[in-house]
Amino acid sequence: MSSTLREASKDTLQAKDKTYHYYSLPLAAKSLGDITRLPKSLKVLLENLLRWQDGNSVTEEDIHALAGWLKNAHADREIAYRPARVLMQDFTGVPAVVDLAAMREAVKRLGGDTAKVNPLSPVDLVIDHSVTVDRFGDDEAFEENVRLEMERNHERYVFLKWGKQAFSRFSVVPPGTGICHQVNLEYLGKAVWSELQDGEWIAYPDTLVGTDSHTTMINGLGVLGWGVGGIEAEPAMLGQPVSMLIPDGVGFKLTGKLRE
Repeated sequence: MSSTLREASKDTLQAKDKTYHYYSLPLAAKSLGDITRLPKSLKVLLENLLRWQDGNSVTEEDIHALAGWLKNAHADREIAYRPARVLMQDFTGVPAVVDLAAMREAVKRLGGDTAKVNPLSPVDLVIDHSVTVDRFGDDEAFEENVRLEMERNHERYVFLKWGKQAFSRFSVVPPGTGICHQVNLEYLGKAVWSELQDGEWIAYPDTLVGTDSHTTMINGLGVLGWGVGGIEAEPAMLGQPVSMLIPDGVGFKLTGKLRE
């Protein structure tokens, strides 16, 4: 019985006396052909498909279609992408938490276990759109503006504090910490994630979808991310793949040098 591309590309590495498993593109290339010139962003997506190949949501044909993008620098096939995490700002994040709370209420009415209603992907909600400038021009302005924000929207923050305690894999970055994409760049982004799955530590690239329009700035650090709406973000929170056409890659070359 032949192995799947997922099985054939699985490899191990050692780091600090711990063994990690990962999905190797060089190993996958033995079946897929030369993929060295595939854009790096598409290589990240290729690893994602290899890692999630199940014969249903991700098939061998999907993987070959992405690997074959170089033939025409274009592909019309739809793929299922699963981001490592989800980033939200308050305008879209708060309604998402309300939806999760409503789901728990429904499960409770049906006699089920409400603790089972949780995000399956890590979710970071950054409060960055609420603070208004009531005071300015002195050293105490920042603290005063944040205090007024917490006072005016006390009920909302009580609800979000409950959500942070009630849901696993859900964190809230309070107002005054920074704007969403800045917090993502400086604090939330990782080069590599690791997760224990079926007794094995799996290492994989950091990728995300975010409801902030500047989510794509994280690409400057080598982390694949792009903006989506709240409707697309909620399924990703619940572990469902984001359905998308294989994206096109645009290359460019910088010449010359910066002025002194």
